Amino acid sequence: MLNDLKKDCEARMSKTMDALENAFGRVRTGRAHPSMLKDVIVPYYGTDTPLMQVANVNVDDARTLIVQPYERTMMATIDKAIRNSNLGLNPMTSDVIRVPLPALTEETRRDMQKLARSEAENSRVSLRNIRRDVLADIKELQKEKEISEDDERRASDEVQKITDRFVAEVDKLLAAKEAELMQV
Repeated sequence: MLNDLKKDCEARMSKTMDALENAFGRVRTGRAHPSMLKDVIVPYYGTDTPLMQVANVNVDDARTLIVQPYERTMMATIDKAIRNSNLGLNPMTSDVIRVPLPALTEETRRDMQKLARSEAENSRVSLRNIRRDVLADIKELQKEKEISEDDERRASDEVQKITDRFVAEVDKLLAAKEAELMQV
């Protein structure tokens, strides 16, 4: 019973870490990365479709992305979707769509750092909420006399150790992302 709760706790916390890594992938650094356009939605025959499903996105050089639509008729639609995506990108269309990344100013880097810190804090809050839920389940088991007080105390300590490990991982990821952002 307790092992199932701990496994569930670890699984949920791992999903939180995956979500954080996903969020950090969207935070723009000075380098071009195809995942930057992952959340761009393109209207495709009346259906909102992710850009990655209607075009091939590659890195041309460190500061340019190349978007090759599967259908040439989608060029203008994809161009417009990228412009309207709040990423601050200005694509150039010819036979393919080139998306040059503007140089990051000091102010932009600071804003990106704030965004990364915010995402990290959201992940920490999520981890603490998961810990709270699992501890409540453990207390409930103890109230129903399914486990002893010693087992409850031991399980609570183990859940806290799991939480501390994941919070340390969040801090490590944040430090790496901040270093990457401030790198010129």
